[in-house]
Amino acid sequence: MTNEQAFDRARAILPGGVNSPVRAFGSVGGAPRSFVSARGPYVTDVEGREYVDLVGSWGPAILGHAHPEVILAVQEAASRGLGFGASTPGETQLAELVRDRVGSRYLGKLRLVSTGTEATMTAIRLARGATGRDLLVKFSGHYHGHSDGLLAEAGSGVATLAIPGSAGVPDAVAAQTTVIGYNDLDAVRALFDARGSEIAAVIVEAAAANMGVVPPALGFNRELTEIAHAHGALVILDEVLTGFRVSPSGWLGLDGDYEPDLVTYGKVIGGGLPLAALGGRAEVMDLLAPLGPVYQAGTLSGNPVAVAAGLTTLQLADDAVYAHLDATAATLSSAVSEALSMEGVAHSIQHAGSLFSIAFRDTAPTDYAEVKAQDAFRYPPFFHALLAAGVSLPPSVFEAWFVSAAHDDTAVSRILDALPAAARAAARAVS
Repeated sequence: MTNEQAFDRARAILPGGVNSPVRAFGSVGGAPRSFVSARGPYVTDVEGREYVDLVGSWGPAILGHAHPEVILAVQEAASRGLGFGASTPGETQLAELVRDRVGSRYLGKLRLVSTGTEATMTAIRLARGATGRDLLVKFSGHYHGHSDGLLAEAGSGVATLAIPGSAGVPDAVAAQTTVIGYNDLDAVRALFDARGSEIAAVIVEAAAANMGVVPPALGFNRELTEIAHAHGALVILDEVLTGFRVSPSGWLGLDGDYEPDLVTYGKVIGGGLPLAALGGRAEVMDLLAPLGPVYQAGTLSGNPVAVAAGLTTLQLADDAVYAHLDATAATLSSAVSEALSMEGVAHSIQHAGSLFSIAFRDTAPTDYAEVKAQDAFRYPPFFHALLAAGVSLPPSVFEAWFVSAAHDDTAVSRILDALPAAARAAARAVS
């Protein structure tokens, strides 16, 4: 079977041929690759072709794919049962490990859920329950999952598809979310001065990584938190992408001179299986049922197989792993920049820890408007040149690149060898 045949078959039964929109290659064109296996830094498609992977399952594969110890932990957990619909010791152990890594200053208690969308959705409901207010503030270009009210001017797949939001969201729901520009503290102050008594919470990506990587301006998260707290609103820090990816304790380990009320996690915390979490101050978290009036439930929450994958991944992700990620990301991003510069292609590269991305513009973007004001037409030929050379990139210029502890010199060299041709393709691109 070819990738084209696999995609044709999928389109006959799955909307768009995919179960998550960005996988459809809509912004880069061509047939998406259909993968059948992965190991270390490599993925293999239905045609038997191997690629160096820079997607990493969109973040979870921090150790590389199919790490033997993670696989063993999953197999042992599965042998005891796939799920019990009841509490298990493993979920408590994972929550304790997360709190130990991040710090009880930020996480008094946690609740495990199954997806990042569920984590942010629950955090927002909890913030509204805690404050008795309805209005939510988010930033343009930030993506917090696909729940109603969070898709206006969102990043990730919404940005990739160039749609303003989503059909099917009632106006009354959308009206409870106000969107302002990222890194704009004056806009934050003006909004709180005008409507502070209505605002339940501000939700913000710890470092924006769903419109490409756009880190917060120095002190932005701290001042945002101070403004919100001065008006009685809560702050939800979304670490679904950055949590345990950019440092052993996530973005808070790099930029933690403030105290968000709630923090959400996903991706790495599940080790590649469906698992996410939210945590925060105990007095806020205790408003969740069964102790409090804010309801949340999930049949698969704290699933023992997913917990085993996440627990083992975090236990193995030590300081040496993060040092390797940072060094590998620095090597690759420098090489990408050098190759593009050699061809005279205007670009900037931004980092949040080991996460990085390209913007095809001279200056680094600081908000969503600047992200969109780039020569995005240069990315598809750049992407396909690398794909043809056996390197799998995120199929959108609006996504971060992910490296892993398994990206060794051999894998990195394959990427470096492919970059000059990719840069030439980007230079020849026509809008």
